[in-house]
Amino acid sequence: MKLYYSPASPYSAKVRMAAHFAGLKLEAVLSDTATDPADLIANNPLGKIPTLETDDGRSIFDSRSIMHFIDRETGGTLYPQDARHCTDVEVLEALCDGICDSLLAIVYEKRTRPEDKQHQPAMDRQWQKVVRALDHLEAHVPQTGPNLHAGHFALAAALRYLDLRFEGQWQDGRQRLVDWRETFAQAFPDVALFRS
Repeated sequence: MKLYYSPASPYSAKVRMAAHFAGLKLEAVLSDTATDPADLIANNPLGKIPTLETDDGRSIFDSRSIMHFIDRETGGTLYPQDARHCTDVEVLEALCDGICDSLLAIVYEKRTRPEDKQHQPAMDRQWQKVVRALDHLEAHVPQTGPNLHAGHFALAAALRYLDLRFEGQWQDGRQRLVDWRETFAQAFPDVALFRS
């Protein structure tokens, strides 16, 4: 199976970490979405990453669909069977993915528009979403042990992206979240493999 990805993409990082943890072997194919690579477009008409190409030629996207595919392929390693707990995990994953959505909106605004054309109120609104979500997570840091789930990988990917693009702008007043990264690294020592 091939996973089309970018090293900076938090959604790609989430999927790559989760697949590694679950024991699903994926061939990571570096993809520059700005160039519309033919192999990526052939598997995802949106040209977005991550996109998974299965051995039988199916294409799976977006990251949450891939996470559920990994879960099914590996006997339920990423989502609890209990419906209530599964919903909690899915909500945590959605919250962390939403943080990344807002962060990427800010990054793209800065990257694609000249400084005098950037819409600061829109960026401020996106950052407020991030602040609210991080404050919520600080107050509700997920319990984390050896039985990791999809929400843990989504949170790790979101914090990694914050460090990559917004270093020093999110940690103040969120010591529990800062400390959680070490807790996660103890539960998933291979996290260092996914820094790039």
